[in-house]
Amino acid sequence: MREINGIAELEKLVGQEVGSSDWVTIDQDRIQLFADATDDHQWIHLDEEKAKAGPFGGTIAHGFLTLSLLPMLSQRTVDVTGMKMKINYGLNKVRFPQPVPSGARVRDTITLDSVERKDAGVMVIMTHVIEIDGEQRPACIAESVSLMVEQ
Repeated sequence: MREINGIAELEKLVGQEVGSSDWVTIDQDRIQLFADATDDHQWIHLDEEKAKAGPFGGTIAHGFLTLSLLPMLSQRTVDVTGMKMKINYGLNKVRFPQPVPSGARVRDTITLDSVERKDAGVMVIMTHVIEIDGEQRPACIAESVSLMVEQ
C-alpha cells in the first residue's frame, strides 16, 4: 500500500498513477452473497449449468458487484494520512467494458485526476481501472469522487 502524507503531497500527484491493489478472486460464493444482498438473482450470475451455454460460457459477477469492490481495493492501494474522515461523495462516470467470470482475479489501478480544496474539505477525483487477470479489456472504469477532511 502506498502512503501519501497529507493533502499537500497528494496535490503533487495529480495526473499520476498512484498504485495498484493486489489481485482479489471473485468466486461464486461472493457472487451468490451479492445476489442475495441486492435481490438480483439473474441466471447469468447464479445458474452455473444454464450459464455454461450462455454468452460468457459460465456465470459472471454483477457489474455492481465489481463496482462495490472499489472501497476495499482502494483501501488496500493508497492511504492519505492526516485525515479526520474520508467520505464517498459519489461517481462521475462508470463503465463495464467486460464481465468478470466467476473465479477470475481482479485488481484496481488508480490514477489521481484532481484535488480541489473546498469549504467542507478536499474534493478528490480518482479514476479506477479494475482489470481482470489475463484479459486486455478491463472489467470496470469508474471515476470516483471523495471528500477528505483534514485533522
